[in-house]
Parts: sequence; structure tokens; C-alpha cells
Amino acid sequence: MTSPTPRPGQPGEPAYDDRVYRSPMGIAGGALLLALALWIGTDALLNGAGRIRWIAVAGLLLVVPLVVAFTVRPAVYAGADRLRVRNPFRSIELPWSKVAAVRAGYSTEAVAVSGAVYQLWAVPVSLRKRKQAARRQARAATDDPHGRTSVTADVTDAKARRAPADQTVADLRELAERGAGRPGAQGAERVRWAYEVIAPAVLGLLGLIVLIITG
Repeated sequence: MTSPTPRPGQPGEPAYDDRVYRSPMGIAGGALLLALALWIGTDALLNGAGRIRWIAVAGLLLVVPLVVAFTVRPAVYAGADRLRVRNPFRSIELPWSKVAAVRAGYSTEAVAVSGAVYQLWAVPVSLRKRKQAARRQARAATDDPHGRTSVTADVTDAKARRAPADQTVADLRELAERGAGRPGAQGAERVRWAYEVIAPAVLGLLGLIVLIITG
């Protein structure tokens, strides 16, 4: 997650850039998979012959967009007025007034007032990290509270003991509560399909099917 930085806003009202939530592990895994796919594909293009090269081209058209879609593309942008979610095949924009809830069970989800549920791919839920956070909270409950010097320290400690996904959900809920009444947070939810990902993947799949059938 990147920290919000101040930017000019309305008089007397602090304004911040979007908070950006992404999965570092997902991005790292995606980079490795892309490097592997490009290495294999490039080798087939340079050293293969005939149909092998066409299969390599179709395979890259299919694999590269899918890897990008599920690892590098997912992101959540939370600003003063709206929540923007970039999932593998769709982009969703929800003004805060249209967000009914943000929750984390086995996955992280934003629930719209319309009843639609949108999964936040960029904020994966780790049951292992949640168990670790529960153990930290249990240990903290038995510690001697003396020595804490400020309320800020207590809040910081509480955040540190939460699982990352649960802390992100808490941040998004706070932004939703603060922003729901803003004039800029009104409007309708919008969903856009990521054709820039879907089109090349479908083209690559069709190419592979044709090559297999005619082989």
C-alpha cells in the first residue's frame, strides 16, 4: 500500500491522493511467470520451425494477458470521493455513497447499495496471517499495559496486530464513512470490462484451437 500524500483541496478541508492497495507477492509472482513465459516463447520463435513458431505466438497471446490480469493488474484505489477497483477482467468505480459495506471473509469484498458484490483481488485474505494476528492480539491482552505513553501508540500497536487484509478493510470502511456524504461521492456505480486483456487472450486461445484442429 502506498501512503496518501497531501494535495490541494477545498479551503479548510485536507485532501489526499488515492491510497493504492496492491499485492506485492502477486506482482512478484507475476513478474517471474512473465519472465518464464517470455523466455520459453522467445526460444521457440528463434529456434522453432514452421508450426512451432505459430504455436509460440498464440501461446504468448493467451498466457501473457492472463498472467498480467491475475498478478500485476489487480489494484484498489481509495480516494476521498470514490473507490476504484481493478480486477483481472473488470474495472469497478463506486462512489462512497454507493458502498454499503466492505468485508473480509475468505476473500475481500465491496458490497454496493444495489446489492452487487465485487471482490477486491488486490487485497487477498491470508488465513495464516489472520491466525498470526490473533496470536499477537492474545499475547497483547496478557501483557502489562504500563509503559504505553500515548493513545497514538495504542492505536499503532492495535493496527500492527491486525492481519493486512483486515487492516485494509478497516481503512476502507473509515474512508467510506467519512466520504459518503461528500458532494463528489455521489453518482452511480460503473463497471467496465477489460477488453485490453480479454481480446488478446481470446485471440490466442482461438489461434491455439485452430492450430490443434488443423494439425
